[in-house]
Amino acid sequence: MMLQCIAIDDEPLALQVIKKFAERTPELQLQKVFTDAIAARDYAQNNSIDLLFLDIQMPDINGLQLFNSLHPKPKVIFTTAYREFAVEGFEADAVDYLLKPFTFSRFQKAVAKAASWMAMEEVQEEPCLHVHVDYKLMKIPFQSIHYIESLDDYIRIHTDTGKLMTLLPMKAMMQKLPRNRFIRIHRSYIIPIARLQYIQYKKLALSTGVELPIGETYRSEINRYRQP
Repeated sequence: MMLQCIAIDDEPLALQVIKKFAERTPELQLQKVFTDAIAARDYAQNNSIDLLFLDIQMPDINGLQLFNSLHPKPKVIFTTAYREFAVEGFEADAVDYLLKPFTFSRFQKAVAKAASWMAMEEVQEEPCLHVHVDYKLMKIPFQSIHYIESLDDYIRIHTDTGKLMTLLPMKAMMQKLPRNRFIRIHRSYIIPIARLQYIQYKKLALSTGVELPIGETYRSEINRYRQP
């Protein structure tokens, strides 16, 4: 498993150490390093990141505040020269805590722990749809989706918790979804097969009570799910 990561520290020398260690670690792909915590937060919100190497004591915003502001949260390994921050780091569900200066062996141990956590979550985690919403990368569990609606260049995703808008063509959306769980029923609608309640000639109903039209092009496909 290759972990996509970034490193954030206001000390350039500390970043050089992480960069050197990451280059020697096959499991890591270090995308960028940051001395500016605000720029790092913006980058993390708009890119797919598995792991942060994050200093705690920084001038604009401390590492704990930065991590708590991220949604969804990647895994985090805190790096700091101050042992007293260890408790706070682990309370934030940190994978590990590296006390500066740390050795390559200690760095490897922390990375191995992060990879192990990620592997366990991949086995246990409900599959999700990943889309950008309001300039943030969102993770939407497939089971929470009611239906997906096309609005020209935008798509509205109806979920258990509300409606989300993303800039994406319908064809690209279908490519993100597993065919054994979702079906396109109209040029403007995709539904989860599990939510299909009943089918009539030109429309169908979902388990939520919502009725949607069936497009002529998609009728033969959707009729495969008609109850005998």
